[in-house]
Amino acid sequence: MLDYTKIFHVPGGRFFVYITQSGRFKMNSDHAILHIKDQNPLVHTITNQVVANDVANVLLAIGASPIMAIAKEEVEEVTGMAEALVINMGTLTSDSLESMILAGRQANAQGKPVILDPVGVGATTFRKKSAQKLFENVDMTVIRGNASEIASLVGVSWQSKGVDSKDGANSPIDVAVRLAEKRHCIVAVSGKTDIVTDGTRVFAVSNGDQLMAMITGSGCMMSGIIGAFLGVVDGSDMLSRVVLAHAAFGIAGEWAADSGINGPGSFRAALIDVLHSLSDDDLTKHARIERIIQ
Repeated sequence: MLDYTKIFHVPGGRFFVYITQSGRFKMNSDHAILHIKDQNPLVHTITNQVVANDVANVLLAIGASPIMAIAKEEVEEVTGMAEALVINMGTLTSDSLESMILAGRQANAQGKPVILDPVGVGATTFRKKSAQKLFENVDMTVIRGNASEIASLVGVSWQSKGVDSKDGANSPIDVAVRLAEKRHCIVAVSGKTDIVTDGTRVFAVSNGDQLMAMITGSGCMMSGIIGAFLGVVDGSDMLSRVVLAHAAFGIAGEWAADSGINGPGSFRAALIDVLHSLSDDDLTKHARIERIIQ
């Protein structure tokens, strides 16, 4: 039985009709975690200095190998060795932007996935201009951010909250679809419910725990996990892998929160432990994924 149907108007006269089938959509893991552990993909992460250690640890926990090269003299060579590139704008500088562009071009030339985490992109003119330079020089495979960041990239002033916003022009689904169409890539909006879309297909992932918002860099870790999942695609559907990456990280957050932790500090450690033990069977059984029909 269909749970609900919503119809809303968005600029340009377009109407979305979406129907959610809660708890009924099952997405097979396609042995994604096993492939990561077996293949140990090298994920080149030009990340922000605040969370580099945590991103490296979650990548190791899931079975990937992190490398955090940022020097412009070597980023092309390092990207050439890697299976995926993650670009994070958290502690952006002019020098790191140059390195991001060099690494991104190299990844594009070799057909490797590029994941952009546009941290705080709407906060300053420098960040906005830097994002534009990245888009002018690098084709992104995935853009992952919070609703405010994704809205900023399509020129929307973010005001509404929640996946069920009544104003379609300001819903996470709408801004995600618009950015995916604009940049011809997969877009993920992180929140209480994560939205993942390629502009045509839209999925909602409701795994996770509120403690994930209480530790610095959980979104940056999520972007790293996406890099690990896309580093072993081998012809599989990239959108499905990004959806599964969100579910895996969310499940880890839920289980870490239920593991007897005392607060955010012990939660962070437990999150890494759970990711280390997470299996494809866990992912298939416990992922809460909904297909949103437009």
